[in-house]
Amino acid sequence: MKAVRYYSKKDIRVEDVKAPEGPLGDDMVLVEPLVCGICGTDIHEYVAGPIVTPAKPHVYSGATLPQILGHEFSARVLEVGKNVKHVAPGSRVSIQPLISPRDDYYGRRGLFHLSEKMACVGLSWDWGGMGERAIVNGYNVFPVPDSVSDVQAAMIEPAAVAVYGVDRGGVTSGSSVLVSGVGPIGALVLLATKAAGATKIFVSELNPNRRELAKKLVPEAIVFDPRETDTERLFREHTEEGVGLDVALECVGAEASLNLCAKAVRRQGTVVQVGLHVRPASIDAMLWALKDITVEATWCYPVQIWPRIAQMIGGGVFPVEKIVTAQIAAEDVVEKGFEALLDPAGTHLKILVDMKA
Repeated sequence: MKAVRYYSKKDIRVEDVKAPEGPLGDDMVLVEPLVCGICGTDIHEYVAGPIVTPAKPHVYSGATLPQILGHEFSARVLEVGKNVKHVAPGSRVSIQPLISPRDDYYGRRGLFHLSEKMACVGLSWDWGGMGERAIVNGYNVFPVPDSVSDVQAAMIEPAAVAVYGVDRGGVTSGSSVLVSGVGPIGALVLLATKAAGATKIFVSELNPNRRELAKKLVPEAIVFDPRETDTERLFREHTEEGVGLDVALECVGAEASLNLCAKAVRRQGTVVQVGLHVRPASIDAMLWALKDITVEATWCYPVQIWPRIAQMIGGGVFPVEKIVTAQIAAEDVVEKGFEALLDPAGTHLKILVDMKA
């Protein structure tokens, strides 16, 4: 079968590999991937890896490089093990890619995303969404309604990151919110804040193309370049009694962005760390104390969130497909996918690989 495999830094190959074959485990599902997103994690592996892809056998899954990429994908079920009852051959599904023990400290508490042994389909598992076939656990497979397209189903995974951040911030009807950074996750966070009922939304973004996209996604948002804006005055003029915002969501993973969020929120406001930092950040801890703020950090998402997001998408309140800027064939994944997303002058935000192309 055809598969996109990661070997090491700047080494991704489209190859013919042996397809998974039976007998299928009692709790396993064989799927045919349909559409798969290129994630920021995939980009980091391409630029500087291996990072989370395992150079030696993974402690839980046993997977090792080379790795079939792809952890944001929709699929069609081909075969199910005898214990799998919630899907059947032919079911259209979205893949929840996190794999972890069901019986460790976190697993017993339903906090599967926090397991110290966690693996991930497409990163530390024998199979991934950028292959023509994949075997996953039954618990990795969620059926989607007819109101959710294959593209939308592939977007549930990154959407889960965004919704979890918005949940942790307590965004609700009438909230005032700052979204700092409009990369793929930040754009989904922007849509999720709107879906949660936020009525005053600010967007901070350096890239003019992405500022333009933010205005298209949420036309009423106040979009600005923090390098050219008196942000203190902006937040004072557009919030009740000038106190600042209820919630700020940091979606860049940059020190300046984190500090902007802390300055933006009112006293007892909430800052949510959604973007992943690759180095320590210097912060004004005294400001945090004086403002009595809450700082929430997030990692992945609770895996039980999938059906809720599917219903939000199917109901039309969470149009995740609007951030997709291209769909490409697997053969073009390096040039038109990874390299296109790395182009600083590029206009792409989210690129999906059509595994049926």
